[in-house]
Amino acid sequence: MPTLERAGASIYFEEAGSGFPLLLLAPGGLNSAIPFWHRMPLNPIAAFSDEFRVIAMDQRNAGQSRGPLDPSDAWGMFADDQLAVLDHLGIDRALVAGSCIGCSFILELAERVPERIVAGVLMQPIGLDETNPGTFGEATWTPWGETLIKNGADLSMDTVAAFGHDLFDPGFVFTVSREVVQTIQTPMLLMDGNDRAHPKGISKELAALLPHVERLEQRREPEVVADATETMRLFLRAHAPTGGR
Repeated sequence: MPTLERAGASIYFEEAGSGFPLLLLAPGGLNSAIPFWHRMPLNPIAAFSDEFRVIAMDQRNAGQSRGPLDPSDAWGMFADDQLAVLDHLGIDRALVAGSCIGCSFILELAERVPERIVAGVLMQPIGLDETNPGTFGEATWTPWGETLIKNGADLSMDTVAAFGHDLFDPGFVFTVSREVVQTIQTPMLLMDGNDRAHPKGISKELAALLPHVERLEQRREPEVVADATETMRLFLRAHAPTGGR
């Protein structure tokens, strides 16, 4: 079983295909894990492992990954795990695609290590705006934490609550501010969200703020999945350096 052991955590990942690396950061909120990709209308593992080295991972305390929580820098903890997987595999630079919470992960990486993120695909980004107050509160992290503790995790609910507040209290897309988004030079393909957890307004804001963005407003509907997949493939192919790793 491919796992990375670091800082008391065990991070599970899978690889498929070959070519320039494509790191996948799954949907599922705090349960962000590989199986969610197989439920998506556009599954990047199935779609792109014929052309790219696809690396998918379970985030800490989701799927088959486990580890302590850092309530003082929750998003940084996740970013460190993601970068550690790339380091473990000897990957200096990668394309990154994420859905749901995966979009917030990508924006965090683009701020922290822009030299390592060649381009990003943001599929239905999460966010907080006037349309969805209360969506990302205690109900987001309490059942998650209770399940972890029931299954033997050495955590307290106080730690889980502090972790959840550190994640979601900032609002907007949670990892970076609007001012930071305006400075991100990483090319992005934005695929709009359009529901309570993934508000259309957040996608519109990101489209207006990101300096180098292409936007696809529809991607989930059965009649457009094939075209959306091809749009994503062409974007990834256009930004994959030749001869790089």
